[in-house]
Amino acid sequence: MRTPLALAACAILAACSADEPAAKPSAPPPPPCQGASFEGASFTHCTAVPGRHTIHTVLGPKGGAPYRSLSQLAVDRPARSHEVAFAMNGGMFDADGKPIGYYVENGEKQHALNTNEGWGNFHLSPNGVFYGDAAGNWHVRASDDFAKSVTDRPDFGTQSGPMLVISGKLHPKIDDDGTSLKLRNGVGIDDKGRAHFVISDEPVSFGKLARYFRDALKCDNALFLDGSVSSLWDPEHGRVDGGPPLGPLIVVEKSAKAKS
Repeated sequence: MRTPLALAACAILAACSADEPAAKPSAPPPPPCQGASFEGASFTHCTAVPGRHTIHTVLGPKGGAPYRSLSQLAVDRPARSHEVAFAMNGGMFDADGKPIGYYVENGEKQHALNTNEGWGNFHLSPNGVFYGDAAGNWHVRASDDFAKSVTDRPDFGTQSGPMLVISGKLHPKIDDDGTSLKLRNGVGIDDKGRAHFVISDEPVSFGKLARYFRDALKCDNALFLDGSVSSLWDPEHGRVDGGPPLGPLIVVEKSAKAKS
């Protein structure tokens, strides 16, 4: 049997509890891919966040030929795979869809760093490597810097080029607004370690894409991934780009450790 003092204490506690606002449920994170505008051009900007996402390079099914398209990747995902946040083409390739530069998938190196001279965007020195280390950190480095400073094999890596932004400065050989306008995509890393993937929704110059990474996304290092064939798979918005055959693919998955 409760004493009058105990009943009074319960009444006070109940009154205090009634006055306290109910805790608001945490808001879900924003979609990983969102539309953006920069210098009058339209882009789609997708963000991979450490702890919320994991990143992998994918060429094709184990022991099989390259997928060559994001739609084929989508229909051929292994059972019980983590949910895809988005995927994008990433890295230069030959006529068979195989990488012509540095390429690591699941810790296995399939192509060495390519330092050859030649023509085209890939050989507009410096080109670079997008990779993830064993600790789960993501990086973009110019290829010469990568060769000198990275001694441990990354968990994943793909070489492309040219670099768009190098230590906060635009690639010295890229015009502010050249006459070559194409659909283009690239990847950059900001000071919080987030990986920003960008694909233009209309033809743009190298210079405009580079400035978007530097000025809008604050990426000190950013790498051109490809042009004309640039493609995105954005499951949340039902987008799967088609077009010419692709080579290496970059797949961003929702992490099993993420709380939301």
